[in-house]
Amino acid sequence: MRLLKHNTDGKFSLTEDFMENNTPEYAILSHTWGEGEVTFRDLIDGTGGSKAGYDKIQFCAQQAANDGLQYFWVDTCCIDKSSSAELQEAINSMFRWYQNAAKCYVYLSDVSTRKRKASDGFSDFTWKPAFRASRWFRRGWTLQELLAPDSVEFFSRERERLGDKRTLEQQIHEITGIPTTALREKPLSQFDVDNRFLWAKNRQTTREEDKAYSLLGIFDIQMPLLYGEGRKKAFKRLLEEIDKPLKEEKIVLDKLRSVDNAAFDSHDEEHNARCYRGTRVELLRQIDTWASDRSSECIFWLNGIAGTSKSIISRTVAQNFAGKGELGASFFFKRGKGDRGHAGLFIITIATQLVQKLSSLAPHVRNAIEADHMISRKALKQQFETLVLQPLGKIRIEPQKFSRIVIMINALNECDREKDVRIIIRLLSQV
Repeated sequence: MRLLKHNTDGKFSLTEDFMENNTPEYAILSHTWGEGEVTFRDLIDGTGGSKAGYDKIQFCAQQAANDGLQYFWVDTCCIDKSSSAELQEAINSMFRWYQNAAKCYVYLSDVSTRKRKASDGFSDFTWKPAFRASRWFRRGWTLQELLAPDSVEFFSRERERLGDKRTLEQQIHEITGIPTTALREKPLSQFDVDNRFLWAKNRQTTREEDKAYSLLGIFDIQMPLLYGEGRKKAFKRLLEEIDKPLKEEKIVLDKLRSVDNAAFDSHDEEHNARCYRGTRVELLRQIDTWASDRSSECIFWLNGIAGTSKSIISRTVAQNFAGKGELGASFFFKRGKGDRGHAGLFIITIATQLVQKLSSLAPHVRNAIEADHMISRKALKQQFETLVLQPLGKIRIEPQKFSRIVIMINALNECDREKDVRIIIRLLSQV
């Protein structure tokens, strides 16, 4: 990733490519293209200063400096578009680059904060109607630039700050139809494919293929760019890539027999109690704090004598994490209730639910099953290492995509073999 560096003399210069694990903190610009944009070649030749687009780069440099950031990125000039390989890498990486930015500044060239004089025959106006009508909300590429970064700040043509993604959340929701939960931290994978396509329905791109390519990050897809293939073929390839994990997932689920009624939201658990609103507040807060702290122990053990509402609390916690897209799996043991009363299918069930949560696990779990068709009958330790621990170690989970993944196990004491309970505790601590 090539950045711009703000130098001590007030000017800026292009850096060499940074490896992704060695990239410094940077700001990133989101805008709509117009006449006179400054290109990579302009910066190399030193001829960009007279172009109209140079003002946007200066704005981004100054705003980044105000926020204590020396480095920043602007799409018009940080990518050498004469290199098809570099352009392809950039487009496939673009969502992640915006996602990893410390700040994203949206420059709205068609939104002004200046007020008209009463003598002009117009009443004073605010920027809000212009904000709602801004071209920025109708462009294809700006969809990912809105959703990917945590920090998105909006600025007028005069460089005045209008607000950010959180303070303008309701207006943005009304303009775009995107749920407020998607504008916050909820992973996009929690929204179905049709809804995500709907967010982009009325957005336009200059090149017809870009209508599909601009959605790669929205669906966490990487694929080759074939400019000239046309919009129809580009979308066909995109849909094929989206369907791949679903096909892998189906293959895995068809091969594993899980305990469907053990999950917290199964029909068997549907009518069991949750905490009343306003009760157990401190304990629920403590559990949430534990889960969000990366330095905390990996297991939170809720214990107490029978009748102290542990299961009620567990269902409430599971429901809360599920509502935020952070529940990876759940298993509620219940003595005397068939497969829920023993550990025989416990690991298999957890693995099945994790595959449904993290589709990138599917090919690794499938390979493990194909390598050992009898794995579901093996010892718990071998099941766990083969179907959970090793597959998890083979995928990369973006911290920005999943801030945390929680597995909820309830009533472990109702598992009918005490030795299995001990094994489960030892195995889970390895994660």
